[in-house]
Amino acid sequence: MTNPSTPDVAALRIAHLIECDGPGGAEHVVADLVTNLQAAGAHNVVFVPADGEGWLAHQLAPSGAAIEYFRVERAISSSCARSLVTAFRRHGIAIAHSHDFTMGVYGAFASRWAGVPHVITMHGGRYYAARLRNRVALRAAIALSARTLAVSHHLADQMSRDLWMSRSRIATILNGVRYVRPDRTTLRGELGIGPRDRLMVSVGRLSIEKGHRHLIDAMALLAARHPTLHLAISGSGPLAAALASQARELSLADRVHLLGLRSDVAAILAAADLFVLPSLSEGTPLALLEAMFAGCPIVATEVGGVAAALAHGEGGVFVQPGNAPALAAAVDSLLNDPDRARELGRRAACRAAAEYDLSRMIGRYVDTYHELLPGRRLTTYSRFGAARAVSS
Repeated sequence: MTNPSTPDVAALRIAHLIECDGPGGAEHVVADLVTNLQAAGAHNVVFVPADGEGWLAHQLAPSGAAIEYFRVERAISSSCARSLVTAFRRHGIAIAHSHDFTMGVYGAFASRWAGVPHVITMHGGRYYAARLRNRVALRAAIALSARTLAVSHHLADQMSRDLWMSRSRIATILNGVRYVRPDRTTLRGELGIGPRDRLMVSVGRLSIEKGHRHLIDAMALLAARHPTLHLAISGSGPLAAALASQARELSLADRVHLLGLRSDVAAILAAADLFVLPSLSEGTPLALLEAMFAGCPIVATEVGGVAAALAHGEGGVFVQPGNAPALAAAVDSLLNDPDRARELGRRAACRAAAEYDLSRMIGRYVDTYHELLPGRRLTTYSRFGAARAVSS
């Protein structure tokens, strides 16, 4: 007998379209969603850029999901749209789910031509808002789509303003993760620091919007007051060399550790005294959610859905984005008040368990598919919670 809480998605054919395939937050969401849907018997086809990094295809290889490649050779590429339509028909796609601006637009038009429902999920950066033609294109894509989703209420509000449309047109599905605390962690030994040294960590792509240069500036302000404090940053990206140079110039080369892209983020968090999110813009960052599940005391910039995730201060300390002195002051306050730090970490963990479990996120996406495919029997996901392929 089928468990009523188990979704019947056998043979459901879903296309997932994403414009980048590096180790970013949106890509992690797609990896989690596809891996779990595939395990439940759905047939998933993931469309990734032909000239991308290849990370997402690598992560999905064990799942058995099909991978298709697309090319966008110019700002408006009719050949890309036609190739998507052809692939949808070849795979017998029943529903298409696009992520972020570029594939949201191409996916909407291809889905209309192929005669299948289309879902858009917007994950964060509002780079579409900088140009009028992009806003017009996204408005048109939303008009052609059956559902438009944002990963935070804050982002949904911004989209409503940017695109001159009713807020009711944009629903919200919060991101989710499944965090498993590791049995042991070796990071402190790897870095050559002892149990009495203080360690703050940050996780995220090394790019401008993640704000790591402000965190290193904050570390410089804290160095004399906390001589045993170290900073470890997990992630890869175009600013790796610049951040390493900044640390050297501030005489912090032996206390700022750039770890590169890591698959053991849970172990990194378990070794930390403090987690810092210095981002300049965000949706609902997965790294923050993982830190919450880990019970880390958190200092974060008040951007995107971060404040809502941390219950507007109940689960962490907020500072203004781009403000290194404010970051330093917030870190200093928690390092000097370990009881408060532990309580904030406890509250963050409770909040994560209640609102940001991976199975909850997947269930909400399946409910969306169900609404758009009323002829299929899709029940609510509650059994999902497979570990993420690689944490972000």
